[in-house]
Amino acid sequence: MDMILKSKEEIEYMREAGLILAACHQYVAQIIKPGVTTMAVNEAVEMFLEQHGATAEQKGYRGYPYATCASVNELVCHGFPTEVPLQEGDIVTIDIVVNKNGWLADSGWSYGIGEINKTLKRLLKHTEKALYKGIEQALPGNTLGDIGHAVEKVARRKDYGIVRPLVGHGIGRVIHEPPDVPSYGKRKEGLKLEEGMVITIEPIFTLGPSGAVLWDDDGWGVRSADGTFGAQFEHTIAITKDGPYILTEI
Repeated sequence: MDMILKSKEEIEYMREAGLILAACHQYVAQIIKPGVTTMAVNEAVEMFLEQHGATAEQKGYRGYPYATCASVNELVCHGFPTEVPLQEGDIVTIDIVVNKNGWLADSGWSYGIGEINKTLKRLLKHTEKALYKGIEQALPGNTLGDIGHAVEKVARRKDYGIVRPLVGHGIGRVIHEPPDVPSYGKRKEGLKLEEGMVITIEPIFTLGPSGAVLWDDDGWGVRSADGTFGAQFEHTIAITKDGPYILTEI
């Protein structure tokens, strides 16, 4: 599949999905707390989207059975929601892809459950910071390497691991379009960014410096190889002549 550039009108269709997704994450932030299960969060998300005339695109995608990915602690990505209650001090990433009238938006966010320790607070802070540093480079004429370098620089300064096998991607009417958007790279290398591209940037950092991961037997869940906790922050961004347009932010 070739890279698909979007018109201004198509980007605004994706923005509709993105606004619903941003509001959904605000809702998740209100309900996620100690004692709540990620399955309950999953069901609440599905109901929220239905009430807003949207659906969860990843449900059924390549056989994935749920409306959300819910990844707790060392499970850093693509975790199945479960009936296990969240505990004080956990961190959990809720990743959602919204379909509104056939157009998609994708955003994952990591939440601290109750009071988390300072080490985890810093991990969340700097992983989110890395996302926005990457977004700053999402300009026509820059490259994917510029984005990846900006993200990687934050991780290196804090000695966090970067989960390299999991990358951002193009998005539009399907979840994954070209190009891949790594969270590492060299300035001025890689594909040049063009007006009309819509991509996700989604750094996943681990407390352990290797960032190495293992896949669960279910074929979906990805966990840190050294058992350290991981965090992910993700937005969908359109490349425009006026700068990065974050579609999944209110």
